[in-house]
Amino acid sequence: MAFLDTLQQRTFLWFWERSDHQTGLSPDRWPTKSFSSVAAIGYALTAYPIGVERGYVTREQAAERTLNTLRFLYRAPQGPEATGVTGYKGFLYHFLDMETGRRFEQVELSTIDTSLLLAGALFGQSYFDRASPVENSIRAYADSLYLRVDWQWIRPNAPLVSMGWHPERGFIEHDWRGFNEGMILYVLALASPTYPIDPSAWTRFTSTYRWDTFYNQEHVNFAPLFGHQYSHIWIDFRGIRDEYMRGKGIDYFENSRRATLSQRAYAIANPGGWKGYGPDVWGLTAADG
Repeated sequence: MAFLDTLQQRTFLWFWERSDHQTGLSPDRWPTKSFSSVAAIGYALTAYPIGVERGYVTREQAAERTLNTLRFLYRAPQGPEATGVTGYKGFLYHFLDMETGRRFEQVELSTIDTSLLLAGALFGQSYFDRASPVENSIRAYADSLYLRVDWQWIRPNAPLVSMGWHPERGFIEHDWRGFNEGMILYVLALASPTYPIDPSAWTRFTSTYRWDTFYNQEHVNFAPLFGHQYSHIWIDFRGIRDEYMRGKGIDYFENSRRATLSQRAYAIANPGGWKGYGPDVWGLTAADG
């Protein structure tokens, strides 16, 4: 469809034009002045190879941008200090200063935003597979970023992973549990070659799922659609079932399909009477507004 082609190109161009060419830092929002979002950088790294495949930029251009990004993040200072650093124990702060790449104000060391960044880095690692100096370096930096993340450290309530840490007051009291965007986090933490967490973490994570029916669709519920989408950007869940999903007779792809259908049905019914909701305006998720 022409609309989807246009939407895809415009989305790519946002990341390509708004991210800094030398550091790879991507803004959290636009056009208002913004800090950089670590998660947005992960999405930018994912967008670059797609841009190559769609003919928006050359492979060489995308590879250069990817290498600049990964190299900047790996070389940026890490440490327990409250200022002047980009991260600690391999994790990165949620927001970074767009000019320096250092921690923005007093935001948390974020496990999920680091995970989204790593997913983009590993996507680039898989895509840039040629034996050239630039692409060799991309794979090496992506590896190095992933290998240094100490998942075992950030589990005050092991086996679950904490949502984050502040140098001022320690670990965030909330852990990643229940159905949400944290699936990609646990996949990365479980697969870590250096600091893997115990497999029981996945069982604990799924133990607080909420299976329910919403607008005639029976599925694991999570209100905003991003929780049903983020992990699917990098993992094809079709046919993959854990113990929980085997018990329900579906997989995570089908679960997200049902969540999407229920969202659209909700918008059509529009019980809150919101202006514009309907068959062509639906899909409620995190937004600026």
